[in-house]
Amino acid sequence: MIDGALLSWLLTGIPLLGAVGSLLFWPNADRVKFFSILWSAVSCASIIGFTGYLAMPPEGFLPLYLLPMAAVISLLAQPAHDAYRQSCIMTLVCLGLGLTVLTSVPLVGNLALGLLLVLVAILLYRHHSALWPMSWWGIGTYGLGALCALLAVVAGSPVSSIASLVTCAVLLPLVPFHDGHLTALTRLPGNLPAFIVVLLPIAGLHELPHVLPTVPDVVAWTVSFFALLGALYGAVKALAQSRVRLLLAYGSLSFFSMLWWFVAATRTATPRAALMAGTVGLATSGLLIAWQVVRTRYGDDIDPQAVSGLASGMPQYAVLLSLLALAAMGLPPFGVFAGFMGLLLNAPFPSTVGLFITLLAWLAASWYIMQMVQRLLYGTRRQELRYTDVLKTELASLVMAVLVLLVLGLAPATLFAPGHTGSETVSVKESSTWNR
Repeated sequence: MIDGALLSWLLTGIPLLGAVGSLLFWPNADRVKFFSILWSAVSCASIIGFTGYLAMPPEGFLPLYLLPMAAVISLLAQPAHDAYRQSCIMTLVCLGLGLTVLTSVPLVGNLALGLLLVLVAILLYRHHSALWPMSWWGIGTYGLGALCALLAVVAGSPVSSIASLVTCAVLLPLVPFHDGHLTALTRLPGNLPAFIVVLLPIAGLHELPHVLPTVPDVVAWTVSFFALLGALYGAVKALAQSRVRLLLAYGSLSFFSMLWWFVAATRTATPRAALMAGTVGLATSGLLIAWQVVRTRYGDDIDPQAVSGLASGMPQYAVLLSLLALAAMGLPPFGVFAGFMGLLLNAPFPSTVGLFITLLAWLAASWYIMQMVQRLLYGTRRQELRYTDVLKTELASLVMAVLVLLVLGLAPATLFAPGHTGSETVSVKESSTWNR
C-alpha cells in the first residue's frame, strides 16, 4: 500500500512540476500552452490511477477528477499568445494548490488555501484595465479569506470554526463575502476565470464538512439566511447586467447560494453537493470560454449589444453555446439539474419560504441566460463583423465541457459516493487529522 501523505504530495507535485517545466519554454507561447495542457492531462490520469489508494472524503472523489479536467478545458480554448503565458503557468500552480487542499490533512490544506487565496489576490492586483478597474473590495475579500485560513490553524475553538467558515464563504461565494468571486471572474487574465470558477468553490465545499458540524445553531441559521439572500440577490443582479462576465458571475453566485442553503440544512457536504458545485462551476466555465471566443474575434472591450447574428455565421459555436446555456440554466439532462434535484429531493427544508425563494432564483436563470444567448446568436447579422466559427482547440474545449456536463447529468448518483477505500490510507488519514 502507498502511504497517504506520500501519495498526496505526489498528486499535488505533478502540476507544480509541470509549472516549473513550462518555464523552460517561456519564449515560445505555443509550447507553454501545449505543455500546460499536457501536464494537466497527466495530473488527471494520475488521479484516476491512484484513486483507490486515497481516503474518500464526505463529498466523494468527483472534485478531484473535475479540477484537472477543468484545467485542460480552460487551457485548450485560450489563444497561444505571449500575453497568456503567465495564465498557463498559473493554472498549473493553482491546480497543484487545489489538489493539496483536497488530498492533504486539514493543517496542510489550510496553509495551501491561504497561499492560493494570496496568489489570486496578487493576480487581481496586477491585472486590471480601463474596462475593469482595480477592485480593492475583491482583493480585500481574498485577503480576508487567506487571513482566516491561517487563523484557523493557530486559533482554538470556536474562533477556528468561525474563521474556517468565513474562508469557505469566500471560496464558495456567499453574500456578503462574494466580491472576490465577482472580481476574479471579471479581471483575471486568459483562461484563469474559467478555471478559478471551478477550483475555488470546490475547495470551499471540501472544507465545509469539517466546519459546519462545529458551529452553533444560530450561525447555521444565519448562513441559511444569507444563502437565500444571495440566491435572490444574484438572480436580480444578473437580470440587470449588460456585460456578459458580470452576468455569469452573478448568476453563478445565485446557484452557489442555493447550494449553501442546502448544505446549511444538512450541516455537511455530500456527493450531491459536490455534483452541484462542480457542474455549476463547469457550466459557468464553459460560458466564460464561449464569451472568450467572442472577445478573441472582436476585442476585449466589445459591447455585447454590438454582437448579434452569430447563429448564421458561426453554426458550430451557436450549437455549443446553446447546449452550455441549457446546462447552466439547470435543465435536464445536464449535471446542474441532476445536482439540484438530488439536493432538492434528499435534503430537509427548514422553511417553505426558503424553498420558494430557491426555486424562484432557479427559474430566473432561464430568463437572464437565455436572454444573453438570444442576443448573441440571433437578431440582425452585422456587416461590419467578420464571422469566423470556432477553431479546433476552441471546439475541443467547448465539446469537452458539454460532454462532461452531460455525463455527470446521466451518471448514477452513487458513482462518486463514499464507498470502499484503501484501509491503510484511511488509517493514515485518520491518525493525521488535525483536531480543531
